[in-house]
This record gives sequence, structure tokens and C-alpha cells, in this order.
Amino acid sequence: MLVQDRPSPHGAATAAAGGGGGKPSSPRGAPGADRRHPRPFAKNLDFATWASEHSSKLLLLLFAVASAAAVFLLRGAAPDAAALLCLDRSRSSSTGPAKLPYPDVAWSKVPPLAIAAGVPFASFRAERWIVVAVSTPPTAALAALARVKGWQLLAVGDSHTPAGWELKGAIFLSLELQAQLGYRSVDFLPYGSHVRKTAGYLFAIQHGAKVIFDADDRAEVPGNDLGKHFDVDLGSGITNHPVLLQYSHADPNRTVVNPYVHFGQRSVWPRGLPLDKVGEVAHEVFYTEVFSGRQFIQQGLSDGLPDVDAVFYFTRKPPTSAFDLRFDSEAPKVALPQGMMAPVNSFNTLFQSPAFWGLMMPVSVSSMAADVIRGYWAQRILWEIGGYVAFYPPTIYRKDHIQAYPFAEEKDLHVNVGRLIKFLNEWRSNKRTLFEKILDLSYAMAEEGFWAEQDVRLTAAWLQDLLSVGYRQPRLMSLEIDRQRATIGEGDMKEFVPKKLPSVHLGVDEIGTVNYEIGNLIKWRKNFGNVVMIMHVSGPVDRTALEWRLLYGRIFKTVIILAEQSNTELAVERSTLSHAYKYLPKVFERYSGADGFLFLQDHMILNYWNLLQADKDKLWITNKIAHSWITVPLESNKEEWFVKQGALVKQVIGNSPVHFQTNYKENIGEDKIAFCGSELFYVPRRFVEDFGDLVGLVGNLDLHHKIAVPMFFMAMDSPQNFDSDALAGTVFKTELPANATFSTIYTAQAPAVFPVKVMNEIDFIKVIRLMSKGDPLLMELV
Repeated sequence: MLVQDRPSPHGAATAAAGGGGGKPSSPRGAPGADRRHPRPFAKNLDFATWASEHSSKLLLLLFAVASAAAVFLLRGAAPDAAALLCLDRSRSSSTGPAKLPYPDVAWSKVPPLAIAAGVPFASFRAERWIVVAVSTPPTAALAALARVKGWQLLAVGDSHTPAGWELKGAIFLSLELQAQLGYRSVDFLPYGSHVRKTAGYLFAIQHGAKVIFDADDRAEVPGNDLGKHFDVDLGSGITNHPVLLQYSHADPNRTVVNPYVHFGQRSVWPRGLPLDKVGEVAHEVFYTEVFSGRQFIQQGLSDGLPDVDAVFYFTRKPPTSAFDLRFDSEAPKVALPQGMMAPVNSFNTLFQSPAFWGLMMPVSVSSMAADVIRGYWAQRILWEIGGYVAFYPPTIYRKDHIQAYPFAEEKDLHVNVGRLIKFLNEWRSNKRTLFEKILDLSYAMAEEGFWAEQDVRLTAAWLQDLLSVGYRQPRLMSLEIDRQRATIGEGDMKEFVPKKLPSVHLGVDEIGTVNYEIGNLIKWRKNFGNVVMIMHVSGPVDRTALEWRLLYGRIFKTVIILAEQSNTELAVERSTLSHAYKYLPKVFERYSGADGFLFLQDHMILNYWNLLQADKDKLWITNKIAHSWITVPLESNKEEWFVKQGALVKQVIGNSPVHFQTNYKENIGEDKIAFCGSELFYVPRRFVEDFGDLVGLVGNLDLHHKIAVPMFFMAMDSPQNFDSDALAGTVFKTELPANATFSTIYTAQAPAVFPVKVMNEIDFIKVIRLMSKGDPLLMELV
């Protein structure tokens, strides 16, 4: 799911073996395994007699030889090779997809792993560890980490690490040393990736770790004291557990938050946040409180270059400028309740011992996605032991080296992370121990395609490694999200209004007008935040789908992208434009709680800021736009297409219930039909069922989208009841004049403008710059 070139989750590899460390049994085909003694033959046995007695065996032998010859001939003949491939595929499809094997682990029989006497640092033990991956010579920041008092720095090498890597005060695990440690997990780790830190985590745990700081080689700790920034010692007893703020659980449908807003940066979002959530910039109405002491995963923020994705990095500054963002260091730390998540990274995160199982990074996803996927996976399991994630004010400083961000390595995050969060919130397991639940979730994630089978096998190996090095799995606790949530009284509501810190807008500091602009964004989001946009894209989706989501996802509940061809990587669903209306009921069912559904073709630009007065309980369509909605007489019409479509309309209306028939005939009669481009229309919640019924009446009839939608609208309600004023000022040109461009007809004062042609990122940037006249914050997207 989350990376290209990822192995299929239904691979042929076997599951991790149980009993960890036991010798494998002899293979069934081993020499001597099924060998039998030959029986004696009669001395006078001739060939004819022998052949007659073994005729059945000879026939089988001849059949096998003929089959083998046929296979070689088929493979050797170019035209017939495809036929053989088709045969193999048909056979596999008839039997169905191979079921993912579930690892069989004998947890009680996992033997302890002794530290080999010849391994360096065999006798060394420490309770506080900093683990980093290194692929370059030691940096000044890394040298400073090695001097952090009371902490042991562990550097984990990969295939890119220079030979002879050494840093005073640090323990270095080379590839050769990693191979000697005896960890099962090492066999799954790629040689040239930072996910080899997994071996380092096990090394630290085996050598006495109680706290592990997951960092990178350019993390600068202010004051060289991690204890001033994190809750390193959670202590014991109520007196050592002061309360801390917690995001409110009042809205059970709110499953993800942007913690950067809490710390003063409203227009910045962390890598791994669903892009349809980046527009949620309002501060919290109120918080609740929770006792500290169970924040087993502590995520710190980074000044300078925070953890941002490629979309943010490439769109918020000139290419040669460096980021130097600052967060509010005085803002209180804040915890996440069960049912709510946020991105967690691998370069500024403190793991307490009860969450050490959550350090494993998957290997089948891209390197830029591995820690984010791990973070969401670990957050979900954390609820099973009553733990939670807490976010802390800036704990490190990272300098921006103005290096290219690999967008291709993380684009799958933008597409699928929302689905992952939904899946994790809905996942439940009846397993009886924590490690069994962890393995169960990893298996379920592979079945859903969030990672591959090799990550299931890695999980089994990782958990056995934890047991081998002496780690004790924490005790399970009941889930709070399955209980009836406590009522939040006025005394439980704690207010905190974050500072508005300077951010970046094309390389310059924001000014006071941004507060006004963000206020508008909040107002638009409040108005349309529960409206689903369904957009049909005619251009190449790999060049525009993400951009459309960035544009409209800030405002609407979500943006569903339809196109002539599906694209699973970009979550683009297949629907031909000529019958797009037939796909809408599927979306209606998916978002049963939405206020309404807005359909939009990519040839029309929606100026949402001019639609705040539109009535969301009424139907909208461009019936007042002369060039978009026309009435076509059927009698004496010489155009065959209209005649055929008119006949289909009569057939559908004739089979319709009385209320649909009455409405339609009163609105237009029987000798005419309405033709509408249907580039833009809105269906409120109260008409969703009627729309679905009408789609059902059409069935398999070849009724065109431009005929069906206006027919539906007039069957559902009278045009007098439409909110015709909502789209009345739409600019609609059937064709642009010679030498004219979209910029010549665009106006920010219209509710919508048609036509525009967006085929790539350059076209999109041009449109955004025009739309910024109505929404200046859009300039942050380009």
C-alpha cells in the first residue's frame, strides 16, 4: 500500500517458525527420508514380463515425460508463451488468492539469548540510551549527543556507513557486528536503510535500557540535557504524577489532530498527517486533563527544521532558502486520548520501557514512511496497556541543510494514511496477551495491504527477540474507547490559547493580515466541513489528483476523486463521466453522516468563499446559467442522440413512483427534456435517498450524465425550490475567445468559473495564483 515496488502481501514466503532458536527438522525430501528396501526379483524375469507387470507405471512415466516436453516447447515458443502464462493465471484465479500464513510462535519456549563473550561491550550496561542510524562520517551534532550526560549513544551502521567509523563516547554497531548478535530480526533488515536501528534497539534493551531516545545524527539537544525536555523518569505513586492537558474526547469522530497548532504553528503540519486535515487550524475550544505517568511514548517537537513532509517543504519557501521555524517553548505538553492519533517520528521520540515493543520499524514500506507507519501502529497497541502518546515543546534543534525531499518516497502516505487511521481505530482483537495482540494487528495490517507479509514475519521475529533478551511484556488493560465516555462538565474544560508564532509564506514572515485570513479559513471550514466533495478529473490523475485534494481538502470534509481509470496508489476511483451519477450512491453510503454532497468537474473552478450564504438543505444546480442548462424539444428534433435520450427519460419516468412522475411532468412536461452540463451540483442529505432511488430506476440504461442529473433534480423537487441564487453568478463560457486564457475570464467574485483546463502542476499553480485573490492562504500551496 504505502510504497511502490513493495512485495505483495500474499507472498509465498513461510511464516516465522515457533520455538525460536530450535534446529529445523529435516526436510521431507531429504535423502533417506522415505527410502524403502528393494524387493528381490526372480532370476528368470525378462523385459516383456516385467513390462506387462508394470504397464501402469510405464504409462505414468510416459505421460510425465510428455508433459515436461510440452512445457518446454510452450516456453520456448514466443507466441505460445503467453498462452501458458494465461493458463497459469487462470488456474491461480480459479483457486482464489493465497491466504497469508499466520506465524505460529511458541511463546513459552523462546530460549534466552546470552551475550556472546567475544562481542564488544558484552559486559556494558546502561539505563538511558540514544539510538541513531549513521550513514555518513560523524557530525558535530552527533558528537554533542555523545556528550549528553547520563546517556549512552549507540550508532547503528548500514551499507553506506564509511569504513572505520568511530566517535569517542559512542558504541558503533557495524553490519558485521549486527550479524554476530544472534537477533532473528536482523535477517529481515535491508542493508542500506535507517531501519537497521531495529538491531540497535534490541542491543540497548539487552544491555539494560529502561529509556530509549530515538534520534538522528543532526539532533542538537539544547543544554545537552534531555531530562529538561522530556519526562525521563515517570516516577511512581500519585504524588509523582501531576496532571497534564489532554485533547478532548468530546467528538468521537475526531481521530487525528495536528499538534503543531497547539505549539503556535497553525500553518505547519507534521509528516504523516492526512492532507485533508491540514486546513484544521483553529485552536482547541477546550482541553481535558489526565494524570501523567503513562505517557510511554513522548514525541518532542523540533525547532529549525521540524518534521514536515515534502509537500510542505517544497511549497513554503524558495528552493535556496532554509527553514528556521520556532515553536512555543512555554506551551504545556499535551496528551492524546484513546481514539485520537497524531504522527510520531523516529528522530525525536522518547520510548519508555513499557513501549519498547513499539520500536520495530517495518521493512516493506519506504524509508520515509516506515517511522510514521510504526508510530500509528504503536499508538493503537499502546491503548491496550492503558498508555498514551504525549507531545512536548521543542526538545531538539535541527538545521535545515536544504536537501531534496524524496516526495516519491512518501506520496503513498498522503493517499493512504487516512484509511490506516480509520482501520486502526476500528481494529479489535480477542487475543489474551500483548504480544499475541501485536502479532494479530501486524497480520491484519498485511491483509489490508498496509505493509507486506515480511513485516508479519519480522514482527514475530522481533517479539521473540524481545523475549530472548529478557524483555517482559506489559499487562493488558481494558480499552476506554469501548466504554461509554464520561460526560465533560464545565469544571473539566481547561482552556489554553496557543501563541500565533511567525511562520513562512513564500520565504517571508507572516504579517498581521494572516490572522484575518486564517479566520476566514476557519469560517469556510466550519460551513463546509461536513460536506463531501466528489470531483471527476479528466486530466492525468498522477499529475493533478493530489493537487485537487490539497486545494479543496482544506475546506470540505473529504475529496473523492473519480476518473476514467482508477489509480489505487492515489486513491482514485473509476467512474466514466458519461455515467458518473451512477457512482454517487456508493459515496453517499460511505459518508452517511455528511450534511450533503457537492459534485464538481475539474473543468470548473469553485470559489467556495462566495457560497457561505447557500442553503445546504436545498438542491443547487446551474439551472439559471443559460449556456449550462437548456431545454430541448423532442418533437421534430432531428438529432438522433436527443431523441434516444428522450425515449430513455420517458421510460424511467414512466416506471417511477407517483411523486417523481408528478414533479417531473409539472416541471417540464412530456415533450421536452433538460440538458445540463452538470459540471457542478449539490445534493443535500434529505434528497440522498431520492437520488439513489432514481439511479436504481435508471439501472443499466445508457442515460447520459448530462440528461440524467437534470431529470433527477426535476423529479426530486421543483426548480422554484432550488437554491438558484447559490450559483446564479457563475461565469460560464462555452468556449474561450481566440488568444484568451482562463485568467481573462476568471473572477474571484463569482461562485464558480468555467472552463479551465488543468493538465499538470504548472496549470494548477496558475489557477491557485488566480484563486488567491479570494483566499490568500492558497499561496502557501505554490
